[in-house]
Amino acid sequence: MPQFYLPGPWESQKPTTLSAEVAHHLRVRRIQVGESFPVFDGKGQVAQAELLLLSGKTGQVQLSNIHIDTHRETTYAVSLVQGLAGGDKMDWIIEKAVETGAQIIAPIQCDRSILKLTRPSDQERAQKRLAHWEGIVQAACEQCDRTVFATLEPIQTFETYLKVNLKPSLKLLLSPDATKSMYSVLIENAPQDIVLMIGPEGGHSPEEEAQAEAAGYQIVSLGERVLRTETAGTVAITAVHSIWNPEMQNRLR
Repeated sequence: MPQFYLPGPWESQKPTTLSAEVAHHLRVRRIQVGESFPVFDGKGQVAQAELLLLSGKTGQVQLSNIHIDTHRETTYAVSLVQGLAGGDKMDWIIEKAVETGAQIIAPIQCDRSILKLTRPSDQERAQKRLAHWEGIVQAACEQCDRTVFATLEPIQTFETYLKVNLKPSLKLLLSPDATKSMYSVLIENAPQDIVLMIGPEGGHSPEEEAQAEAAGYQIVSLGERVLRTETAGTVAITAVHSIWNPEMQNRLR
């Protein structure tokens, strides 16, 4: 049975009231009073919930076996820095980034981004997009049994991201024209926090690649074929886990 997101704080001594969203999902899944199902709070806490009541737009559950379970999270943090892509591509990118284990997702506007969301006049649209993407993060965690929500950063420009994200980590910008392979860099480095920067349709501009290199990024390639922007991040994250955490990859087979 799939897990359901139930915001905390939780108490085991008394029933917990369900939100309208959770109550609706339980109806869709045809879960009956007396049945139990797993829940998580998005911060690593999990529990078993017994349905006591489902009425109107709400309901009540009794929680038991409340504990922390983060075994699907890696010891190193993967940050996907994704150039804004057009259409519904960003929805797909965020969903797959969560499924493949990204802990941080940073949507950034690049020189070649079709979607523009960083002008002052775009603030309302940007907030609506972020709220929509947060819903995708939640749904993806429910589907893939992750118990910790990926952090979705505010939409920002390429230059702003480089200036404010200065934490020590291995920083890679993916480019089909790079002469250095991502594989060689991963093999040479021990598992650690890593930033994967993916360009929008058309990739990063030469000016952006130069700025990234000046900020400590290595320009690397995923291989001989040119991948679409909505494919590259998923492939890159999977490559990281395959090389740095093969035990987790074996459990996913």
